[in-house]
Amino acid sequence: MVPPTLAAPAAGRGRASTGGTGTGARSKAVGPVWAMILKEFLELRRDRRTMAMIIALPLLLLVVFGYAANFRVTDVPTYVYGPQASAVAAQLKAPFDVKKVDPAGTEAQARDALRSQDAGAVVLTPAAGQKTSTVLIDGSNLFSAQAAASASLASNGVLKPDVLYNPQLKTSWVMVPALVGMIMAFIGTIITAIGLVRERQAGTLEQLAVMPFKASDVIVGKIAPYFVLAAVDMVLVTVLGCLLFGVPFTGNAAVLALGAALFLFTVLGIGVLISSVSQNQGQAMQMALLTLMPQILLSGMIFPLAAMAPGVRWIGYLFPLTYFNMISNGVMLRNAPISSLALPLGVLAGMAVLVFTAAVLRFRRDLAPAAPKAAARRAVPAGSAR
Repeated sequence: MVPPTLAAPAAGRGRASTGGTGTGARSKAVGPVWAMILKEFLELRRDRRTMAMIIALPLLLLVVFGYAANFRVTDVPTYVYGPQASAVAAQLKAPFDVKKVDPAGTEAQARDALRSQDAGAVVLTPAAGQKTSTVLIDGSNLFSAQAAASASLASNGVLKPDVLYNPQLKTSWVMVPALVGMIMAFIGTIITAIGLVRERQAGTLEQLAVMPFKASDVIVGKIAPYFVLAAVDMVLVTVLGCLLFGVPFTGNAAVLALGAALFLFTVLGIGVLISSVSQNQGQAMQMALLTLMPQILLSGMIFPLAAMAPGVRWIGYLFPLTYFNMISNGVMLRNAPISSLALPLGVLAGMAVLVFTAAVLRFRRDLAPAAPKAAARRAVPAGSAR
């Protein structure tokens, strides 16, 4: 038995040492936590794609919703035709922005101007002695049409609105042609980028490097299935949109198919470019979203281009979805001839060539370094391994 007088000091020393050990343990635990925090900050600084998502995306949303998120159109390009064209044009107020005055203009010319979207509204003035003018309005441009129709109705009978191509100003008639392009953009960009990155991670791209394939052959072979799937989705969405929402298809299907093919080549090339700069599927998804979100917000699909600030509006004209929306809207709703769609078709063709060429060059650079290494490994004799 140990005497109580001797046991007490020992117990006290034990309690003191335990308290000191707890403080030291806490201080040692804090050190690794700060090290992990510092490590994560360093990793974020090196990951430029994630930093772009963190910094660029909020700035993009701020600019878009600050300058582009506007449904109120204040300027509608307007032609004035008829005997009293000069007098009526001098009296027109906003949102009518008079671009042309032609006393000899006819109703047929007015309809042609609306079909080709040279004007958003055409005022047909009556003969001398009559006061009411008819305003032909392009209903395929929903927000501009609403502004022009409201101004006409508020004119106390001076202007009589007549909405063409979308008489009831249904939102679905304008959204369905735009959704066709959005769906193809999603499939062409995201699915293609993720699929090619998955093959890079699996090592199959390195195997392709030692085969007698050109970079263009590999790209065409890789994107062909996605091209077919996107085309099938386009047909499916177009048919269902026409059946479920009553959206008319008044134009030439071949013109829409041509525009869709050019658009698909462009977005598939963007997907290939994204895959060439991404190391994993997460990075590919981030890059794809960074390219898709501005297209959806600034292509005129949600917010009208005419209502955007000039600087933001010109950014929208850099995206392929903007031009495909012009084609799908013109073909489905206005029966626009191919001559009036020459500009968007030509821009999409130029974008397709530019993006596809860049994708081939980038893909060739990725395959070329792997080819000599793979060939060298195949050339090593079996006995040299010893």
